[in-house]
Formats: sequence, structure tokens, C-alpha cells
Amino acid sequence: MTRLLLRADASPSIGAGHVSRMVAYAERAVARGWEVVFAGRVDNAEWLAARFGELSVPVVPSTPFEGFDAVVVDHYGLGELREEVNAAGALLVSIEDDVFGRRAADLVVDCAFEPRPRPEDGSGELLRGARYAPLREAVVQAREKRTQGPGGERPRITVVLGGGAEWAETVSALLHALRDTRAPFEADVLVRGEPTVPEPLSGQEFRIAPPGPGLLDLVVETDVAISAAGVTLLELCCLGVPTAVVRLVENQDAGYRAALDLGLAAGLGSAEALDGRATETLRGLISDSAVRNGLSATSMALVDGRGVDRVLDRLEMRMAE
Repeated sequence: MTRLLLRADASPSIGAGHVSRMVAYAERAVARGWEVVFAGRVDNAEWLAARFGELSVPVVPSTPFEGFDAVVVDHYGLGELREEVNAAGALLVSIEDDVFGRRAADLVVDCAFEPRPRPEDGSGELLRGARYAPLREAVVQAREKRTQGPGGERPRITVVLGGGAEWAETVSALLHALRDTRAPFEADVLVRGEPTVPEPLSGQEFRIAPPGPGLLDLVVETDVAISAAGVTLLELCCLGVPTAVVRLVENQDAGYRAALDLGLAAGLGSAEALDGRATETLRGLISDSAVRNGLSATSMALVDGRGVDRVLDRLEMRMAE
């Protein structure tokens, strides 16, 4: 039996995206009959990590690489590991986001919309592009349920910027921009911390809740999402949810720009410089169903939800060599 180790961390500052990707790997590996172990912290991502328990995947703080056939690392804070992993008898799969988390590996995965040129570092094989995006089974299943949204008098909006409590101030700015569209809407705002919620205008409603397993139930019925340019954006693209995207941190810059260039999302700018243009962008997205439908069709065509299987297929071939 193939033994697979998954290595990532989550925290209020790191967010939950790395663990979300590891859940996707765990699901597809277990479906192949592999034995899987997750090593790392799951602080601030407990609702995602609960899936490991459902899959009978042990969650441990740390573990040596010995005894595994392959190791998947999704971590910005760890350095070069290939020599150590190979010496333990395993192949290394490294997930990177442009320069972030970059290291030499037997298989390198970068699921950016438009990966930039990568310097040669002796890595064995590069798997690059959105076709390798790791998406959880729940996302793929929700894709089948997704409608184009009711588009009624009160459009449904979902605001989700990831699991970090430090983004409450940015959420506050986005809610003010949303209020200032003067359009009617029902907005579900998934955020940790305590954002300042503006007084809604006539026909507007804000509902505040922490991020949790109910996210997909919301977005399969939503008309417009407001998201950061990270893992959640890939999920929204797979579902075909028209999205207004904000660049939260530097490592999202390439993904943010590519999403706009490819027509996958509408741009709101960077978190530190939100202004009246964000209001205008949101007003246009809420009011124009043709724009929403165009974003939906383009994003669904690019992100199909089968990324993990493509990576594991290549990994199996490498292990058989």
C-alpha cells in the first residue's frame, strides 16, 4: 500500500488555504486506497481539518519522513527538503505559489492561473496551471448543484476573505463599499474578528458569521462573491460564482492580475487601497447579469476540479519507475 505524508500548517496569520489543499489531496489519495497522514497545525482551520477525521487520516504535530512513499509539502516557511525526503526513501511533491513556498522537488505543482517562468533548480517535473488546482470533493460536488443565482430584486452576496482575523478591517471597508452601491442585496459575511458593519440602506441586509462548513451551501445559491485572490478564488471559479476579487497580501499579486487578465473575476484593488472604484465595480457586477454570466462561464471552463487526480496520476507513474 502506498503511504503518503501531507505537510502544511494553518493559523490566524497564515490562514486556512494550505490545509484546504491538503484535505483535497487526502480525499483523492484515500479514494485510491492509500494510507495518508497529515502533519502540521490546524489552528483556525478546525472545520476543514475535521475532514481528516472523516477520512481516518491521523493528524500529528510532526513526523519523520521515513516509512512514506511520497511527501506532499504545502508550506511557505520550510526550506529545501528534497535531499532529506529522498534519503528517507520518498518522493517529494512541493506545492508553490510563484516564488512562495518554492523549493526543488521530484514533482513541483504551481496551480496559478498564469504561472511565470521558473528558474532551473534540478526539479524533476513541473505541473503548472489551474488544471492542477487541488479542490475538495465538496467543491466538486457543489459544482453540480450550482445555479446561476436567482438574480432577483435582492441579489445574494457572499463575502469571504479566508480564515484570518486580521482581515476584519478590510472586510469593514468592503462592506462600506457594498453599502455605497445603494443596490438592494442580502449579504452573508463570513469573517473572524469584529468588522465595523455600516448601517444598511433600504433593501440591504448584512448577516455576519465566522467561516465554517456552511460556505459551500451559501455560494451554490449566491449571485456575487467577494473574495481574496487565494485558494477560495479557485473554488469559486470551479463553481462558476461571479466574483469580485481583492488582493490581500503580496503573494496574491500574480493570481490577482491573472484572474483579471483572463476574465475570471472583477478587480477591487489591494486591501490597503480600497476606494470608490471598488464601489463602482461592485455596482456594475450586481446590476449586470451579462457580466456575471460571462465571468461564470470563463471560470468554470478553466477550473474543472480534477487537479489532484492529475498530480497523483503523475506521482504514481514516478513511483513505478
